[in-house]
Amino acid sequence: MASYALDIDALREGATPTRREMARIVFALSLPAILAELSSTLMQYIDAGMVGSLGAHATAAIGVVESTVWLMDGLAMSAAAGFTVQVAQLVGAGRDADARDVFRQAIVVLFAFGTLLAATGAAVAGRLPMWMGGDPSLYADASDYFLVCSLALLPVTMARLGTGMLQCSGDMRTPSLLNVLSCALNVCFNAVLIHGGPVLTLGALELPIPGLGLGTRGAALGTLGAQTVTAVLLLGFACFRSERLALRDKGRWLPTAQTMRPAWSVSWPMLLERALMSSAYVAVTATVAPLGVVSVAAHSLAITVEAICYMPGLGMEAAATTLVGQAVGARRRDVARSFARLSTALGMVVMTLSGMLMFVFAPQVLAMLTPDEAVRSLGTTILRIEAFAEPLYAASMVAAGALRGAGDTLVPSAFTLLSNWGVRIPALQFVAPRFGLVGCWTVMALELCLRGTLFLVRLLRDRWLDKSLA
Repeated sequence: MASYALDIDALREGATPTRREMARIVFALSLPAILAELSSTLMQYIDAGMVGSLGAHATAAIGVVESTVWLMDGLAMSAAAGFTVQVAQLVGAGRDADARDVFRQAIVVLFAFGTLLAATGAAVAGRLPMWMGGDPSLYADASDYFLVCSLALLPVTMARLGTGMLQCSGDMRTPSLLNVLSCALNVCFNAVLIHGGPVLTLGALELPIPGLGLGTRGAALGTLGAQTVTAVLLLGFACFRSERLALRDKGRWLPTAQTMRPAWSVSWPMLLERALMSSAYVAVTATVAPLGVVSVAAHSLAITVEAICYMPGLGMEAAATTLVGQAVGARRRDVARSFARLSTALGMVVMTLSGMLMFVFAPQVLAMLTPDEAVRSLGTTILRIEAFAEPLYAASMVAAGALRGAGDTLVPSAFTLLSNWGVRIPALQFVAPRFGLVGCWTVMALELCLRGTLFLVRLLRDRWLDKSLA
């Protein structure tokens, strides 16, 4: 059994990796995804810093609609998962030709789905800030930002598909590098689009430096450009260069019941979960919005800062989905169970360490993102509260990835919905007017701990091993 990659052929023949080999495989697959998440987080920091330099008003304008942007992105990811999990299990079963057929049909379905998401977002962009309860002074900038983000949803959906397909076929390196490129492109586009360019004077000669000065709209346009380039590259590599997925032979492009039934069985609980969970984030934003511009800005920036803490969890979540999916496809329940538990444990350890770093360095990081002292002070307080929830937040993330690899999405989705709508939202309605943003983040930290506990119980009971799509 290889030390740094899962040998699927040996797995099907009965070989079992040692615990040390499993740990190496988990880290080998996680590190490229973590690198991509790191670059994505740094991009968010740079985005936040660029927009934050325009003042608390600009940051708050994005904060009003940011949770709805996540909702749309979550729907795209959930729709793609129904196909990518099938590919992981088919690759594990040695059915590469069937995996390529699933990929072909996923391209058709996800293109239509991404177009629908973009049209829906564009249709509601004008009224969304008002529905969210934002200050009327934020309406124009927030609407413009969300409109452009909506137009980016088609390339975002296709980029999600390309990333997931390559990862679940066992290739973590390529999508990670291309997503790093996406972040670099976003920063470059932002530099030109957000701020107005200065004029360089050389004697009597004045040379304008490029810069369109589009403000918050420029930040969204930067995302649109970067995601479009990345989607083309990801799908191009998957279609023509991938060892297992390259579409060199003829196959089925029109969706078939054989593909759509398992895709739907995986995706519909996730779609419902993402819709209601992201709607919960929307409800959180609507709860925070009346607390004032400083609270909205601090809330938005704190979410950006926290992202660096859970990027190891996201990397290990992607690795867990791939490894468990391939082991289930190879009919190796014992290996699937071991990978699921080990990945979750490692994720909890790493995110405990990242939470400790966030607690210590929150003031310094926020100082890089905004010049507003009130926003920095409030943001530091709420981040230090959230730091205590990171270990169990990791459990919910990585365990969800492992369960998804086996095709188990219904019960985990129910857990997420229960903790969000049964605990978080009702508690926030009581706490927000009495204890402000600090009370809100205390509630959210406690809810994450509850969610992580539920996922650990599900993982340890092993009932999810009865699922299989291949």
